[in-house]
Amino acid sequence: MRYILSILAVCFLLCNCASSKKTPNNFSKKTNNKEDTLRIANDSLEYEVIIIENGFNAWLATQPPRRHYSQTYLELKNRRYVQEYNVRVNSPSYDKSLYPLIIDYSPQIDYGYEVNYLLYNYFVFFEEKYNQKLR
Repeated sequence: MRYILSILAVCFLLCNCASSKKTPNNFSKKTNNKEDTLRIANDSLEYEVIIIENGFNAWLATQPPRRHYSQTYLELKNRRYVQEYNVRVNSPSYDKSLYPLIIDYSPQIDYGYEVNYLLYNYFVFFEEKYNQKLR
């Protein structure tokens, strides 16, 4: 189970690398900037998500607060986002630097509110930053 969401973290990291190609010195700053790194872990479920994305934390602070959405709402949105994201991973017409790996998000697993909240907000951030429409 730990590897399911670890793949998501690698995906976010690879997306981050793609954006750093435009400004090569930018990537090392992002990986060293603790303000732009989010780590979500739960040892009992054996998962870990690490989001390293320049500007994500500042952007997240401007979004509706935790508990604004229900967990059910976030899970439904994340299922749609993950489904569309995975379609793009498998499609040759999409940029592989933005969609490098499949995300294994299972609707039968309760990842908890925090993971769903941050995953949902990351997808919204991803859409805005990379001008992608996943909905």
